[in-house]
Amino acid sequence: MRRTVIAPWTEKWNELYILEAAEMKRILHPEQIDIFHIGSTAVPAIGYAKPTIDLLVVVKEIGRVDLYEQEMAELGYSARGEQGIAGRRYFTKGGNSRTHHVHIFEAGNINIKTHLDFKAYMLAHPEEAARYGKLKLELAEKFPDDIHKYQAGKEAFVQALVDKSIIYASEQQNTD
Repeated sequence: MRRTVIAPWTEKWNELYILEAAEMKRILHPEQIDIFHIGSTAVPAIGYAKPTIDLLVVVKEIGRVDLYEQEMAELGYSARGEQGIAGRRYFTKGGNSRTHHVHIFEAGNINIKTHLDFKAYMLAHPEEAARYGKLKLELAEKFPDDIHKYQAGKEAFVQALVDKSIIYASEQQNTD
């Protein structure tokens, strides 16, 4: 069972993203369109996060990503298939002490917008981000040996943030 480890936010996470993004570009360059740092490590105002870098990679054709599984494995990644999200290819690195998650979607997949809108909302609303960080810290202390209970404990809060981020993105689009 993976332990729930939460750490204070650090600029090092951006540096780790940049390094890993370069590796993704090297491997996936024939398919890759764009790459983004997502998740709590991408939002300083959250304050606390699992020290796992989440990368969102946008590709031309999702089915072709399977051709790169061996190269991803050589970097230490385990292929997880869709892992419950249709149209995604998901890779994890670090075994039970995960260091990176790579979420790959084909251009146009709604999950790309959802992730990027969530990040934009959190960056624009640091008070909400800080509340999310506080919840993460409390849940990690409560469930240090049960990552599933930790995740379940934040599910409703995160969904409320996702809902707010959808409204926020719509409002931003209307003002542009």
